[in-house]
Amino acid sequence: MVDRVVATPAALELIALLKEKHGELMFHQSGGCCDNSAANCYLPGEVMIGPADVLLGEVGGCPFYIGKLQYETWKRTQIILDALDGAGGGTFSLEAPEGKHFHSGSRLFTDAEWSELVAGGVVTDD
Repeated sequence: MVDRVVATPAALELIALLKEKHGELMFHQSGGCCDNSAANCYLPGEVMIGPADVLLGEVGGCPFYIGKLQYETWKRTQIILDALDGAGGGTFSLEAPEGKHFHSGSRLFTDAEWSELVAGGVVTDD
């Protein structure tokens, strides 16, 4: 099954560093900041996950959630988590003190990948 969220080697390296420093982590991406392109990294429990959030999968062994409204816009895309140098424009994310920030890019699923996700019951074709 195709992954709905993946991470670049740079993101995986930063996740490993943050896990070493802080332990278990989670990601949440919601509309409202950074053109919706910033996934924030938190300690579990720092952000309340509820019915308005969708679990896309895991990156670096950490759950990755997205706000349901934003998911509706991005659901036909694979989110690609990357790590870039520099401040992310004012973030509460755990990577800020490292002088880096997470950035979410994306690519459209191919027709075959989308069909696989629909057939697997992961998404609905609406």
